[in-house]
Amino acid sequence: MHRSDGQSGPATSSPAGGSPRRPVRAAVGSLALGVLTALTLSACAVGPEYDTPAVTLPGHWGPTAKRAEPAPQLKAWWRRMGDPMLDALMAEAVAGNLDVATAKANVRAARASYRQQVGTLFPQVTGNASGTRGDSGGGVSPNGDITVSNGYGQYQAGLDASWEIDLFGANRRGVEAAAYNVDAVVNDLDAALLTLVGDVASYYADVRGYQAQIALARRTAASQKETEALTRRKLDAGAASAVDLANASGLVASTEANIPELEASLAAAIHRISVLTGQPPAALILRLSRVKPIPTPRLPVPRGIPADVLTNRPDVRAAERQLGQTTALIGQAEANRYPSISITGNIDTTGSQLGNLGRASSISWAFGPTLTVPIFTGGQLKALVDVAEANRDVSFIAYRASVLTALEDVENASVSLSQQRLKTGKLTIAVTSYGEAARLSRTLYENGSTSFLDVLTAERSLYSAQTQLIQSRVATTKYYIALNKALGGGWDGVVDTSKPEVVDQNTGPHFARIVPPASSDGSARP
Repeated sequence: MHRSDGQSGPATSSPAGGSPRRPVRAAVGSLALGVLTALTLSACAVGPEYDTPAVTLPGHWGPTAKRAEPAPQLKAWWRRMGDPMLDALMAEAVAGNLDVATAKANVRAARASYRQQVGTLFPQVTGNASGTRGDSGGGVSPNGDITVSNGYGQYQAGLDASWEIDLFGANRRGVEAAAYNVDAVVNDLDAALLTLVGDVASYYADVRGYQAQIALARRTAASQKETEALTRRKLDAGAASAVDLANASGLVASTEANIPELEASLAAAIHRISVLTGQPPAALILRLSRVKPIPTPRLPVPRGIPADVLTNRPDVRAAERQLGQTTALIGQAEANRYPSISITGNIDTTGSQLGNLGRASSISWAFGPTLTVPIFTGGQLKALVDVAEANRDVSFIAYRASVLTALEDVENASVSLSQQRLKTGKLTIAVTSYGEAARLSRTLYENGSTSFLDVLTAERSLYSAQTQLIQSRVATTKYYIALNKALGGGWDGVVDTSKPEVVDQNTGPHFARIVPPASSDGSARP
């Protein structure tokens, strides 16, 4: 019901000495009662209520474990490798990584969307004003008399207000969905940080591994050159053949041929770390050129219980929050099938002079509810509910898949780490044995007690075993990193999401500067 009054002065004014108009009071009272009734009804909501789904998980890891392990120590897990440079690179990467910056911007956008959605719960008020000045025009009569009309003016000011009563909770479901989305995006930021620290640590291990292999190749080539020189001397003395010398020279060249490829791999790993920290690819070349040992993890790694991944893994938490978001959107779609009530009102004052707007002016107002009932929509609204329910099912499946993937990641990393440790142990024994064999064969060769073939075989075997041992140590470190990532170990320091990447200047009212678009070659078009 709408009520308007075109009388001059307040709409509730009464004749001199009289009482207020009863019809107005009655109308206002009825509307107030209607508003209270609507607000009472607005406490209801439609659609399913979300609750975190129960997931059945094993009580311990692996088929052979007898009991649960201690809780995982995920806080700054990379520090347990004892490499200060790696620690510094982690902080630089968190501050400069572009994927993290994107995730922080997404957090700001999600929080702004939440505030926007909350705004739908409150009345919306706008103001308006207008002013018109003119005259009806003059003229010249046939006898030559000139007439000038009087000018007129009209000024108007007013307020418009509207409020949608959230009768069946459509707007509240929207706020609920937006809140779940904020949580999901924050967890996406945590997932980006987890991926980042894992990548930085893995590429750092690669850098140290390639440096170790390059140093090994150079040491081995130097030792093989000594053997080549010895063979040359024995050839000059008639104690060795030209075949032996050719094999010795070929062995040196073969070992040295590995160095360029290793150098290229080393440069690529450093370039990747530089980009991960938000810098040009060559920014860390000098800083990482100094050879340092391969970071050695502190083992074993406690894994806790499988249920820990539900709270420790940010991707699992994000998937669960997305499930809550899609569940809330079902209620929003369902509420759109029910009647809606909105209250609108306006008040306007009009005067012939600007100073009369608050005194000698004409005041009009209108206030009342509007009921909207969807009677026939061709099944569109029900279809939107079905779409929302299907999207909820997709989110539920994605959540279950994220849990299984998390469990798989932990199991795979655990098995790979334990088996790689066994491999490292065996390779250590092999290097010791091949080293002794190479030393003895060379001594016997110098004394003429064995052939060069034995020396060639021993040195090749030793170099291969040493290379595999370095690679195994790098792999052990990387499986340690993978296990901590799988358990949910990421960056647990402070991350400021409030600071934008681009800070605009002079955003208030100002004259626009028209800039012509640039052409394909970068020059400005006329």
